[in-house]
Amino acid sequence: MEAHVNAKVLLNHATSLQLHTGNLVNRSRLKKKCPSSPSEELQDCIQATLSKWFATIPSTVETKDLPMTLDCSIPEETEAITAEEREELKVSVKIFLSECDCSSIRNAVEMACQSLGVSQLDSVIIAPPPLADGDSQTLEHLQPLWAELEGLVHSNKVTAIGTSDLDKALLEQLYNWAQVKPSSNQVNLASCCVMPPDLTAFAKEFDIQLLTHNDPKELISATAFQEAVQESTPDLQVEPWSLEWVLRYSLIVKSRGIIKSKGYLVHAKRAAL
Repeated sequence: MEAHVNAKVLLNHATSLQLHTGNLVNRSRLKKKCPSSPSEELQDCIQATLSKWFATIPSTVETKDLPMTLDCSIPEETEAITAEEREELKVSVKIFLSECDCSSIRNAVEMACQSLGVSQLDSVIIAPPPLADGDSQTLEHLQPLWAELEGLVHSNKVTAIGTSDLDKALLEQLYNWAQVKPSSNQVNLASCCVMPPDLTAFAKEFDIQLLTHNDPKELISATAFQEAVQESTPDLQVEPWSLEWVLRYSLIVKSRGIIKSKGYLVHAKRAAL
């Protein structure tokens, strides 16, 4: 039996959605309007990619062929890395988790490898799920996530793993506990204009690279994600859809230090009503 297919039909049938924005360096659309923040950039990219992908689907399809997982990517905007250029590129990613599901880390890494056409990522930085106001990050929060990253290092999917926004005390606790030591720690300079001296000294002693970033504590809120989906599909009931994780990648030409490609991978799920 054939059904008339539009974005609403697909999203009401599917239980999960994976999205690849493609290479943002080449997106003239974003060059016209420079996003004011990483959050705005991501929301804009989700809406634009969904709208463009929905425009490519056929108007009718067999009902039995409706997919449970929507794979929303635009082939002409997605560039896989060739074997010849792999040695020249550093593939770095940061994974933003919306919930404490360790399998999300492995799923994100596997989707990145598949989307970019590589067998291994050079660097993965983890951003744990945002904490409730008043709560502090602890080693107990980090341990299951870090163990998952260590497994990816042992299976040669990832070369180096790093952390985000750990102070000296917590970085030291993780370092002492971990089998695979953190190679880097990102520090948000919005929250501290100068690197804390104790963190700098510890990182130098144990050869941990300190990097800076300007990501908010929550890269994109549940509401902002649903707004992006709603803009691409105006009459959809978006409440059942929630974000599981976001992966941001960059491909850097080692010899020149320039970004050849950057983009986002997004994974979301629909709750049963």
